[in-house]
Amino acid sequence: MKDYKEVVQGWLEGNFDSKTKEEVRKLRETDPAALEDAFYRTLEFGTGGLRGVMGVGTNRMNKYTVGMATQGLANYIKAHVEGAGSVCISYDSRNNSRLFAEISAQVLSNNGIHVYLFEGLRPTPELSYSIRLKGATAGIMVTASHNPKEYNGYKVFWSDGGQITAPVDKDIVAEVAKIEDPADVRFQRVEGQAQGGIEMMGTEVDELYLKDILSLTLSPESVKRHGDLKIIYTPLHGCGVKLVPEVLHRLGFQNVYHVPAQDVNDGNFPTVVSPNPEEPAAMKMALERADEVGADLVLATDPDADRMGIAVRDNDGKMVQFNGNQTASLLTWYILTRWKELGKLDSTKYCVKTIVTTELIAAICERFGVKCYNVLTGFKYIAEVVKEHEQDGEFICGGEESYGFNVGEFVRDKCAQVACAMTAECAAWAADQGLTLYQLMQKIYKEYGIYVEKMVYIVRKGKTGAEEIQQIMAGYRADPPQEIAGSPLAKVIDYNEPEKTGLPKSNVLQFFNEAGDVVSVRPSGTEPKIKFYFGARGGDAPQKIDLLTAQFIR
Repeated sequence: MKDYKEVVQGWLEGNFDSKTKEEVRKLRETDPAALEDAFYRTLEFGTGGLRGVMGVGTNRMNKYTVGMATQGLANYIKAHVEGAGSVCISYDSRNNSRLFAEISAQVLSNNGIHVYLFEGLRPTPELSYSIRLKGATAGIMVTASHNPKEYNGYKVFWSDGGQITAPVDKDIVAEVAKIEDPADVRFQRVEGQAQGGIEMMGTEVDELYLKDILSLTLSPESVKRHGDLKIIYTPLHGCGVKLVPEVLHRLGFQNVYHVPAQDVNDGNFPTVVSPNPEEPAAMKMALERADEVGADLVLATDPDADRMGIAVRDNDGKMVQFNGNQTASLLTWYILTRWKELGKLDSTKYCVKTIVTTELIAAICERFGVKCYNVLTGFKYIAEVVKEHEQDGEFICGGEESYGFNVGEFVRDKCAQVACAMTAECAAWAADQGLTLYQLMQKIYKEYGIYVEKMVYIVRKGKTGAEEIQQIMAGYRADPPQEIAGSPLAKVIDYNEPEKTGLPKSNVLQFFNEAGDVVSVRPSGTEPKIKFYFGARGGDAPQKIDLLTAQFIR
């Protein structure tokens, strides 16, 4: 393996543009530590694609690393797909997202692969939708989801509309790894090589997507009666502003209020530290707006509009935020209730959740007699189950604790447009029962017992941080806790052992105590974090959550 200083010199002497070389020189002169972090490794093209800080260097998101990833994808398509193949591409509001999308489109076209490129920013779930609509081979979404402004990313989807999974993911990763030099990338047209062509997509796809979202409606009469509910919506500077308000209006909600400063598409995300609806601070302006107009519900989406956060009024009239587990549980209960009332449930219908998502969803599904599949963290695994059961089942809904939810099969990823529509509809239906969403959640807890969840992460940046995270995981494997929150350890599940779990290998540990509480630990696949997921059950669950946190977060 080359020393990073050799790699730096290669960039200074190689076929890179003058602006890039100047930035490398400046970094070398002013910040040696940052220079090492930018070049000590190649930004990993993982099983979901790329994600990293933007800037010069092999360990950064830039036009060269994006071009190399795209050339690897092109090589895989040309080697494994009959005909020329085609790829749909979309992008969000992040800095350089359009540039990276256009570079990807040009590289693919120069490789003879036809490209369907959205004319403007569109959400990740619409990219998923467009792949199956166009019969495309693959899709690329340029986004870093809910990461801070310094990041961008590159998600790869396959022909079923879901993010790539085994064995395609690892085979594409292998092809990308073979591209070691930007000179191997067809940034420019090659004389004599057929062009794939770049075809623009736009409102015609929007209309079909919106039509399918509206087809999911379960309680149109409730919406008619309560279409005057006051709803605040914020896209947090992202692309949700394009379609979420439109969906709500077409459903019949007349009082959708905006947070004007956050409607602006801006990759610097000027009004928030992080454009993540999981972070309470990100919804501060929306909550203030809700109090201004007396709103009943707040909806927020992340920059690529696949995740949704909500806030509702509690019994004292104060706005409180639901976490992803609560929202997914609420929507699952509502959808199953309505499907049962409408006579749509049978043994072929099923739901899906991830292993770190609340077990309340499994309990709800069991009560309704519906199969609930448990999959690894990441919505691509939910989509994989949908693909596996296309011929023998019907996907009702699925969710994950990290604010992702979807209903129906036409989008094969989490979809904030669908989730916002279903949440607003659920609020109207609850109003028909004389309940708020907060009271509906209380009703669910009364019926199924109290489940309390909490996610805490520790940030460890750079090379040393990555090493420390691996040491933490190794320590838990070598010396697991013997009791959790005062209750003896009942079992440990190590997802690094697929022969025991029946799921793909994954660096995740779960600890269960005899009281039914659970702690899951995993390094983030997209950020320099190690995440701890705490789940407590019973009347003393709020107190146990604090004990679990104190035990594991030091």
